[in-house]
Amino acid sequence: MLGAMARNSAQDDPLAPVTIAVGQEDLLLDRAVQQVVAAARAADADTDVRDLTSDQLQPGTLAELTSPSLFAERKVVVVRNAQDLSADTIKDVKAYLGAPAEEITLVLLHAGGAKGKGLLDAARKAGAREIACPKMTKPADRLSFVRAEFRALGRSATPEACQALVDSIGSDLRELASATTQLVADVEGTIDEAVVGRYYTGRAEASSFTVADRAVEGRAAEALEALRWSLSTGVAPVLITSALAQGVRAIGKLSSARGGRPADLARELGMPPWKIDRVRQQMRGWTPDGVSVALRAVAEADAGVKGGGDDPEYALEKAVVTVARAARMRRG
Repeated sequence: MLGAMARNSAQDDPLAPVTIAVGQEDLLLDRAVQQVVAAARAADADTDVRDLTSDQLQPGTLAELTSPSLFAERKVVVVRNAQDLSADTIKDVKAYLGAPAEEITLVLLHAGGAKGKGLLDAARKAGAREIACPKMTKPADRLSFVRAEFRALGRSATPEACQALVDSIGSDLRELASATTQLVADVEGTIDEAVVGRYYTGRAEASSFTVADRAVEGRAAEALEALRWSLSTGVAPVLITSALAQGVRAIGKLSSARGGRPADLARELGMPPWKIDRVRQQMRGWTPDGVSVALRAVAEADAGVKGGGDDPEYALEKAVVTVARAARMRRG
């Protein structure tokens, strides 16, 4: 479910020829893509999904991807950061908007700012289905998001519980979504403030991010100590894998970004300036290969803590050690 904060236009068919997901909230953008892919695969289990970054969609690429197939297969073509497409590629996309191919769904993810606005305007004029994915900077927005998550999962939570969850977890939507899912899985009946307090209040964000910070800094022993303390105090394992993933992704984003002042990079990467400074300190010793190794390890741990393995604690320990070693690849 996209939730109440991802508002759809009146044209609400996930298999519309063109969908534009507009905004900078990564979780909502990913859910917009997942919704289209799920609908396409429900219609045709063999749907071919092509998920491309803006630099992968070169002039002529869209024509190749959308050309008629002998097998008449259904296809979903996802283009991320569409605002960064080259001028020639934008011409291709605009031309396609005028005559979209059958059995193909094009999904454009656009930040929604002034950059690339012409493409966004053209998609809207062509009648594209639109999903708003705004950054949730206000606590009230995050509170509405949590309420919508519980409703989407078919469960009730008291207003005090929703507020306590936002207060405890903080501003990251992925963590908030993971926390609501965890509570629904673990707790029967109405979720109240006492339940949230047992799971999260005053410790979840601090402890899960302490684990992640020590791991991405290459401090394996300290990361393992923080991990064991977090688990012993009841922090949900899924919050720890989420924090690890965020930490590694932040290093990957910053290491591949152009140089500049923290304020400029903050706008480009969607991070607050203070986080840019912290990640710059943490990324010393990281290599692109190290980031890839770490992301794979975190993905395996995430699967392990969500039921794919027999020992969630071991899965987390293995991931923490792998991330810490990846952080020291250049040095060691």
